[in-house]
Amino acid sequence: MSNNTLNMTPELQQYLLDVSLREPALLKALREETASLPTAQMQIAPEQGQFMALLVQLIDARKTIEVGVYTGYSALVVALTLPDNGQVVACDISEEYTSVGRRYWEQAGVANKIDLRLAPALETLNQLIEEGGAGQYDFAFIDADKENYPNYYECCLELVRPGGLIAVDNVLWDGAVIDQEKQDPDTCAIRAFNKQLLVDHRVEISLVPIADGLTLARRK
Repeated sequence: MSNNTLNMTPELQQYLLDVSLREPALLKALREETASLPTAQMQIAPEQGQFMALLVQLIDARKTIEVGVYTGYSALVVALTLPDNGQVVACDISEEYTSVGRRYWEQAGVANKIDLRLAPALETLNQLIEEGGAGQYDFAFIDADKENYPNYYECCLELVRPGGLIAVDNVLWDGAVIDQEKQDPDTCAIRAFNKQLLVDHRVEISLVPIADGLTLARRK
């Protein structure tokens, strides 16, 4: 027994997957195709995707936002969970990577639920606000360029309803957040963002040590 979070050895990680992962075949196929790309480290872990799907179900989400789509795994996870009238507004700038996800969205029959906006995410988020979207969304997932995390967060906080949830990825940054020799812009940005959220009393927070660290912020 331990009152500290366990160190996930490869063997324990595999056990976790063996006894808990319920990954549909299409999601697995998308994950495996993405693993062949040189940027595969950008892919979220399957257990994180399953956790996010459960969160979306728990809050009975209908309208969601994704900032950073990559090859579309997390968008597909959420879209599969949403009801028939649900929607993911998916923000990205890469036609190349999102085209991978589009194929799987079509195969899964959920492409109609995913509104892909190929533009800088801040432009899309501000457009949603200008169109009256403030307080109209249930869930947002942020997984994009780290230096813009505070800006994405502020927009999403305006867009989600009271009781809505924002999930922010990579907040442990492969452990670099505690390595003071790491002073690159991304690492410094994540450290600063984590400190910012700690004192942001507009939300309730929990940093979950799943995959690369996932902070959950529930708007009060």
